[in-house]
Amino acid sequence: MKPEQKETFRERIARSDIPIEAVAAYPLPGTAVPEKFAFSPDNRWLTYLFSAEGSLTQQLYAFDPETCRSRVVVDAQDLGATEEKLSLQEKLRRERTRQRGLGVTQYAWARRTERILIPLGDGLYIQDGLDGELRELVRGEDGPLQDAQFSPDGRWVAYVRDAELYVVPAEGGKPRQLTSGARGTGKTHGLAEYIAQEEMGREHGYWWSTDSSFIAFTEVDETHIPVYRILHPGKDEVGETAQEDHRYPFAGHANARVRLGVVPVTGGDVIWMPLGEDEDLYLARVNWLPDGGLTAQLENREQTDLKLVRFEPDTGSRRVLLTETSSVWINLHDLFRPLKRVGWERGGGFIWASERTGFCHLYLYDNQGQLIRPLTQGEWMVESIAGVDEHNQVVYFTGTKDGPLECHLYAVSFEGEEPRRITNQPGTHAVVVDRSLTRFVDTFQSVDTPPRVSLRSLADGAVLCEVFTGADSRIAQFKLAPPELIRFENQDEIELYGAVYRPPQRYGSGPFPVVVSVYGGPHNQMVSNSWRMTSSMRAQYLSGLGFLVFVLDNRGSARRGLNFEGFIKNRIGDFEVRDQVEGIKWLVRQGLADPERVGIYGWSYGGFMAAMCLMRAPETFKVAVAGAPVAAWDGYDTHYIERYMGTPQSNPEGYRESSLIYSAGQMEGKLLLIHGLVDENVHFRHTARLINALIRERKPYDLMLFPDERHLPRKLEDRVFMEERIRDYFLENLAPEDVPEKG
Repeated sequence: MKPEQKETFRERIARSDIPIEAVAAYPLPGTAVPEKFAFSPDNRWLTYLFSAEGSLTQQLYAFDPETCRSRVVVDAQDLGATEEKLSLQEKLRRERTRQRGLGVTQYAWARRTERILIPLGDGLYIQDGLDGELRELVRGEDGPLQDAQFSPDGRWVAYVRDAELYVVPAEGGKPRQLTSGARGTGKTHGLAEYIAQEEMGREHGYWWSTDSSFIAFTEVDETHIPVYRILHPGKDEVGETAQEDHRYPFAGHANARVRLGVVPVTGGDVIWMPLGEDEDLYLARVNWLPDGGLTAQLENREQTDLKLVRFEPDTGSRRVLLTETSSVWINLHDLFRPLKRVGWERGGGFIWASERTGFCHLYLYDNQGQLIRPLTQGEWMVESIAGVDEHNQVVYFTGTKDGPLECHLYAVSFEGEEPRRITNQPGTHAVVVDRSLTRFVDTFQSVDTPPRVSLRSLADGAVLCEVFTGADSRIAQFKLAPPELIRFENQDEIELYGAVYRPPQRYGSGPFPVVVSVYGGPHNQMVSNSWRMTSSMRAQYLSGLGFLVFVLDNRGSARRGLNFEGFIKNRIGDFEVRDQVEGIKWLVRQGLADPERVGIYGWSYGGFMAAMCLMRAPETFKVAVAGAPVAAWDGYDTHYIERYMGTPQSNPEGYRESSLIYSAGQMEGKLLLIHGLVDENVHFRHTARLINALIRERKPYDLMLFPDERHLPRKLEDRVFMEERIRDYFLENLAPEDVPEKG
């Protein structure tokens, strides 16, 4: 059915339940919830960050499980924190962690004292207990204070300033510089290199020993990597303040050289650990052991071999505990847990995770690196270790045992028996277990339920206290309805999952013009039983304008196992596009999609996918909006793309065929390119190179630039302008039949 009276574009936009400003605003409806939970050392309090006003400026709160009440501990409203006041180092850190919050954005309890460490914009602060005064520990007037961490005994705070590692007594006093020789040379001590932060999931460049006597730290040398300069063309000034230099490790070229040293907290000589002769080794993870040993996970450049190595910090001697190999690639994880005591005849040991079966599972090892037994198994994935009860020999973990669209908390014994599920409600659960291993914080969400937080019993999942059940009036105001989660088999009989956002009933029953929301790359899942599906405001907004919005997790995406992810090995942009095409065909068979009016949008890898769909499948896709697209993978960083594609030297054909530049001549339809000019992740160079290719092929395109934005637009006015342009682009080029063309 069609409306009796045709609507103009302007009338259709005016009838929308969602204003365009709401599409661009953060936090999204229903997502302003407590985060970064931690229990106090005595287990008496639960602390978290939250903005009661629903803004991005957060305060530190404490929750009392005895009274089930919360109170503010540190109020950041008067700190005047804005993005503009942040240092360049802090801005780049926030880009790596995808952080938008302001105010109190980080805090940490000391493990053995009632002290809280709170880094703020102008320095480091300590609060002695929840009722203590916030006192300044170190002022940041001589440069940003990076990656501040308590020592395990709470007596010291370490941090990095101007490329060197410092410690300062937590009681207050004069800081002591522990390292030297990096400042002014282009090297750093105690900081993680770019790809460790961006791609390897390693934020830190130093680690306290368990007895607080030593610090292991990295020396990063990037001086041999050519400078990639990013200009700030939107600034009024020119010169040094309008540019920044990055030593970016492009695929097939040099990586940073990383060394691992150990220095006493009292100062003294550094002992360097022998990582190996291969300069291309990645230092993936570092962990201290309860007995004073030090471990490092060392990965080869091809990312097909990973060694867990034990070092003796006093001598630097080394021993390989285990080796993982893969014909696909090694996915790094944070599932290594040293054990203090175990109770079997071999004594000691650790828990390890491996994808050797194609799915990530837990394994129990003795202290010599000998496998004792697998703890979990099956065609599902373990995703995190929430806690280990060594006394009762139980591991608490989260995973996908009940389906890849959900995440639940489970318990399994050291004997490897069938895991016991603890969380009950269908959906997605993020958990933090307390220090006594008796309770856990459960942040639960589903497509029908915005995130809510409760304190629960670890024994049976029973609710002990409701921590947060806040309502967001915008959910009803904007009439947000959950999408329909669907699944079907592709032509290779592989099950795929998708989500359908149908237009309101006033637009009839279909077929509809379709807009696909895509990411499509590895280590990401778009479709899940979580509130983020329902709070996807662009999808909700476009469906309200008469489009059917569709989301599909193609082969190569996350949470389906290594084999499902590994389809993209050596040929990115092939199977992903095929599956997106099959998703449209499925919609057509259901009578939901008009095959002549299909568009697609995505960002980063999704931007690459949106443009590639227009090039590889122009018979299906007519319009694409590509945000920050990777145009040619030889222009991306080593650790990410070499995992999937090898190097440009080892796989030249794969790099060529996976390039938008190579495929530009096949493009048909309408393409809108969007990019921030100071993007230090996917450089604007990608879009510039693609434009050159489109010009050579005489292919028209449209372009929207943000002179002051990085990888994701942060300014509200920029995001509103972008959403308006994306909306109009689809309305103009996929015009629903009942809407006259403009003009």
